[in-house]
Amino acid sequence: MDRLLTNLNIALDAILANTLRSILTALGIIFGVAAVITMLAIGEGAQAEILRQIELVGVNNIEIKPIVEQKDEKIEEDLSAKEPKRFSKGLDLKDARSISRVLPTAAAVSPEVVIETSVISGGRRRSTKLIGVEPSFFPVSNIPLRYGQMFSPEHLEMQEPVCIIGSGMAKKLFPGKRPLGDKIKVGNQWLTIIGVSQTLNITTQAQENLGIRDYNMDIYAPINTVLSRYRDRAKLRESSGRFDDDEEEEKASTSNNYNQLDRLLVQIDNSEYLASSADVISRLLKRTHNGMVDFEIIIPQQLLEQQQRTKDIFNLVLSAIAGISLLVGGIGIMNIMLASVLERTKEIGTRLAIGAKKKDIITQFLFEALLISLSGGIIGVILGVLASYVISEFADIETIVSPISIIISFGVASITGLVFGLSPARQAAEKNPVESLRYE
Repeated sequence: MDRLLTNLNIALDAILANTLRSILTALGIIFGVAAVITMLAIGEGAQAEILRQIELVGVNNIEIKPIVEQKDEKIEEDLSAKEPKRFSKGLDLKDARSISRVLPTAAAVSPEVVIETSVISGGRRRSTKLIGVEPSFFPVSNIPLRYGQMFSPEHLEMQEPVCIIGSGMAKKLFPGKRPLGDKIKVGNQWLTIIGVSQTLNITTQAQENLGIRDYNMDIYAPINTVLSRYRDRAKLRESSGRFDDDEEEEKASTSNNYNQLDRLLVQIDNSEYLASSADVISRLLKRTHNGMVDFEIIIPQQLLEQQQRTKDIFNLVLSAIAGISLLVGGIGIMNIMLASVLERTKEIGTRLAIGAKKKDIITQFLFEALLISLSGGIIGVILGVLASYVISEFADIETIVSPISIIISFGVASITGLVFGLSPARQAAEKNPVESLRYE
């Protein structure tokens, strides 16, 4: 132990005698460790964002949306040769019931009707979205209630004017108050608040990537209430009648969205069956929609997996940059240590002549390399944490610095110092004491 401490003190004195050179030597390690910590912090933040997005869309959900588009067609001169047009009933509640009945892997089915409207309460008017849903919507979309009660079968059957509002809307309309039992005017109807949903952390990036709404600002009502008291496109289409000529079709196409539902979520009991279940749903809807593909099926998990692959590639590039920085830092340590061996040849010869062993010389130079790399690692950790904070604050990228990243950084810095300091240490220990003493 005494010999180790002596060698450590000699190594420390050698480093302090050449402080500027030691700092320049450690620059590669400093930047490499800082890059490692920053890379891991960005990766952890990206992973946390992916997990939050998975919670928002549901791990095993399949999303079905209607395709609403205008079509331009040429008018045929020979009307007798004109093929009869096919019509689809659009996405409706019957589709939801059919999927629930036919698809064995469906754990829950949640139909939605979305209406852009406004809400009035206490003399305040705000734009909002009224969402007609069934009770299954909340567990399927991972939206728990903060307080209040869920829609009951009676609410759905009797089409009662009740609603559950998002936490953000509750704060806007009723600051500092629990609004249970209060009435709000949504559109042209008065609805009684029976519950408030839990606050969800929904970032702008998640809304853009996954096409989801800010659930905190929505108002939810029983789907039967919305269809009967607000709008039911299926009944509007039925009242229009079947189109027999182009004039009637053009007249009815002023509102080209004939779908009763705006979205349909299907929760699958096992993620392994997502693709096959989506295929079954597609074939079922084609059959019930008269062969027309007026819907699109989205598997959010696949979008998230693709996003995760992009993040992994990004992290791989950062890892390569960090690795190159550490490699350059290690080479810098080895070069400086080799130069130090030449400069201190007489010192090495003197120590060998007065009784120092080869392992003492090796230990001394290894301590020097290790101290340089560890001091560089400490500075690199500080810079990495600061860089992660700056990126999070100014680049709008979430970063999470975990203890494991600091441990890895120190480990890599230590290994780099030992590996690249070993060759100069051995070269110093192999010198002939007599020749070293004569060296000028």
